[in-house]
Amino acid sequence: MKRPAPTYDLYGEKAGNGPDFWLHCETIPSRSSLHRYEIGLHRHESFFQILYISAGSGDALFEDRRLTLAPPAIATVPPALDHGFRFSRDVDGHVFTLLASHLRLAGEAARFVSAPRVTPLDPGDPDGAFVLSALGRLAAEWTTRRSGRTDLMQAYLVSVLTLAARLWSRGETAGDAGEAARRMEHLNGLIQQHFRGQKTAGFYAGELGISPTHLNRIVKAATGLTAHAYIGRKLIDEAKRELVFTEAPAQEIALGLGFADPAYFSRYFLRETGETPRAWRLRERARLSAQASE
Repeated sequence: MKRPAPTYDLYGEKAGNGPDFWLHCETIPSRSSLHRYEIGLHRHESFFQILYISAGSGDALFEDRRLTLAPPAIATVPPALDHGFRFSRDVDGHVFTLLASHLRLAGEAARFVSAPRVTPLDPGDPDGAFVLSALGRLAAEWTTRRSGRTDLMQAYLVSVLTLAARLWSRGETAGDAGEAARRMEHLNGLIQQHFRGQKTAGFYAGELGISPTHLNRIVKAATGLTAHAYIGRKLIDEAKRELVFTEAPAQEIALGLGFADPAYFSRYFLRETGETPRAWRLRERARLSAQASE
């Protein structure tokens, strides 16, 4: 049985009853060097993180996804997400850990921080240059503890994340979209092959080599449905096809679709379509007949 990832406020430090800071800043090497430059899989229940890599290289592991870190770039990690990092020994940069409740974002920026991302920063781009400068100022304000630092740090954080969201939406690659499309195509083939066995979302995630959470994100982005609902829709679509184009009774169709209890199939169909199988068959056949006679 897979062990759950440990939960920390700061990596390697036991979480207390409640956090005693809203923002923490440290250099990447200050902590990663204590762990041979490898931060194992873990999570933060209440904290959002920004990892700014300014030198060296590394990998970010977001659940089962591994992404390359090449400077300058930021990795953003929402709360309650299993994640880890592996760095080269010449790595440099900062890690900002902040209470998620302090994030005051809306629209595109709010959507941006809701999922883990790695965003390259181009110093030649005005927005990228501003983010790089703001990250440096943020680290300096946290270190020097001058007057007005809290308001300035809040402003820098909002600026960094809002502009990072803009850069992400502008620079999202066709390769990322293509990977998601390929996985959806593979998923559709698997569903077509296995839907009569009523396999779970976990089964399909395993066949695709990703976590159920990752599968759910891909399906949600592509269809607006959860993975469970998307898989179930195939059952309904096939039930509708057989109800209209075959003479098989609903009980036989239910058994052929993997429902051991035909009564449960009727309840399931009613819940998903608003009609019983018999009522839907009669109405749809009448509609098709009327179309044919026009």
